[in-house]
Amino acid sequence: MTELHGLPVEDFPLPDEEDPQLPEAGTVAWRISYDPYSEESGEIFEERFERFLTTVDASRVRALIIGQWGETYEKDAGVIVDLLVAAKDRLTSLEAVFIGDLETEEAEISWIEQSDLTPVLDAYPGLRELGARGNAGLRLSAVKHQNLRRLRFETGGLAGHAVRGVAESDLPALEYLEMWFGVEAYGGSATVGDLAPLLSGGRFPALRHLGLQNSEIQDEIAAAVASAPVVAQLASLDLSMGVLTDEGAAALLDGQPLTHLKRLDLDHNYFSESMERRLRDALEPSGVEVALSEKGHEDEYDGEVNRYTAVAE
Repeated sequence: MTELHGLPVEDFPLPDEEDPQLPEAGTVAWRISYDPYSEESGEIFEERFERFLTTVDASRVRALIIGQWGETYEKDAGVIVDLLVAAKDRLTSLEAVFIGDLETEEAEISWIEQSDLTPVLDAYPGLRELGARGNAGLRLSAVKHQNLRRLRFETGGLAGHAVRGVAESDLPALEYLEMWFGVEAYGGSATVGDLAPLLSGGRFPALRHLGLQNSEIQDEIAAAVASAPVVAQLASLDLSMGVLTDEGAAALLDGQPLTHLKRLDLDHNYFSESMERRLRDALEPSGVEVALSEKGHEDEYDGEVNRYTAVAE
């Protein structure tokens, strides 16, 4: 990540860095990480987090990014949640948190063991943005939060209970929601039915962007969205990264009008050229920006065509 909450990322320095020139605490998004394979500092993540709280003015920190915290496939993000909850009286200006900013070289997305993030929202009533990357253990119970504006889950396999927790939450200020569904082989058990409270509208009155992405059931999601009342309140809709075919695109075109949207993202698709033309002809004259550039990967084995989401393992 290069930014969070509109703030540029600043990596909190290692303990052996000489006289680091640190920016003012509230002007950057601080990233704290610990790589057990490349460091010889002797400082584990918990110690690094405490040093961060005592080095910068914790009361002015606005955005916090958690990178690697050790062996992330052995030690889940519960340790991070506990640290954040314990620091709630010190991080009194915290507005944005992202947990799991790891790249492939550090851990595949399916190896990142997440946790129940509900305590973070409970501990920080002023939080405006929450995001997480990783599959196993990711959970959000139905929660009431007055100030959360952005919620983002990046996974290669999103569990149904996590989607239901989001869809059943009371988030009156939520403007931006993004969820990557992934595949069943990596824990993606979420179904279209889990989205029902969200799609019915009224649950999130401030919602303007909805991303239901990276799914092997992308056609089913598109068909559900085509008649979903929530779409009328959106400015942008993102169904990219999944196995979206002509079937799902036809459902969108045959459903409710989408000409009020500013942007419809259908990148990483499996459309025919004729369907791409139909989509553009139907929407672009009304001023809708239609993203169609990226094609998904497919191959054939033993007479069967295989198609893939953008992110899985």
